[in-house]
Amino acid sequence: MGVEWRFGADDLARLRFAFSPMWELVASLRVLRAPSRHAVHLSWLRAVRPRLGSIDLSELFALAPTYGYMSDFLTPPPDTPLPDFAAELSRVRLTPPEKAAEEAGWVQTSDTRSIARFQADPVAGVQRVADTLGAYWELALAEFWPRVYGLLEADLMWRSRQLATGGARNLFADLHPAVRWEGDRLITSGNRHSGELGGDGLLLVPSAFRWPDIATMIEPYQPMLVYPARGVGTLWEVGAPPAPAALAALIGRTRAQLLLSLCHPASTTALARRMSLTPGAVSQHLSVLSGNGLVARRRLGREVLYRRTATGDALVSGS
Repeated sequence: MGVEWRFGADDLARLRFAFSPMWELVASLRVLRAPSRHAVHLSWLRAVRPRLGSIDLSELFALAPTYGYMSDFLTPPPDTPLPDFAAELSRVRLTPPEKAAEEAGWVQTSDTRSIARFQADPVAGVQRVADTLGAYWELALAEFWPRVYGLLEADLMWRSRQLATGGARNLFADLHPAVRWEGDRLITSGNRHSGELGGDGLLLVPSAFRWPDIATMIEPYQPMLVYPARGVGTLWEVGAPPAPAALAALIGRTRAQLLLSLCHPASTTALARRMSLTPGAVSQHLSVLSGNGLVARRRLGREVLYRRTATGDALVSGS
């Protein structure tokens, strides 16, 4: 569904970012059923599909079909910037049964039997669906979440910087081809719902598994726009980027890989996940790189981000 949101001054002030493990999990259901539309995730699909014989996903498939509307209660808007899966699963379990039954009725699916079963006893249905989501998470995404987390974190930092340096126009200029900023309005393609944000602001959620599409949520939920994260094509690359021999010989292989990884600012935790190293080891290497003027650090909220300096950029480009 396309939307046209009009921004007031309070809405611009409350424009914020978050990401959601639950959203990634539910979006991955569509990858399972339509892999040709999500070719970037074929490596994940090949790894996960053999594991799923022990779980019945039919009810989830009915509530989150391959195309069109999927029940919003499955993906509540994140209430913190970095929610964990257990907290989001608890929110799904607390969905009012009457709301879940209503949303199930809006889904267009050929599996009317599963929808009828859910609506006949939505109290049990919500708990049953939450149990299935928990089981599916353990089989399909828990192992891979640190990798997905690193991608989403990098996008969040990039977009936050775009907003800080160029405002809303700069932020939305390259968010997605279906999204455009006009004056005080944000417009997405499709049959349009129009409305004011009413001071609640807009939640922007980068996603790996939603690629290549966007998604929106509107009232009565927190207005939310989900868009494909930057760099999703590199998500399933194995290991750290290779270090050119000359650079590795000069500063060491691991430090060369770290320097190459810092094409965008990143935290020690994100780099540790990306490099399959401990945070302590990454911190030691970053201290050496920083002491030699190749990387710089700055604090953003509670996190410390590292980035290459101009000297570091020159060293990488010259290698």
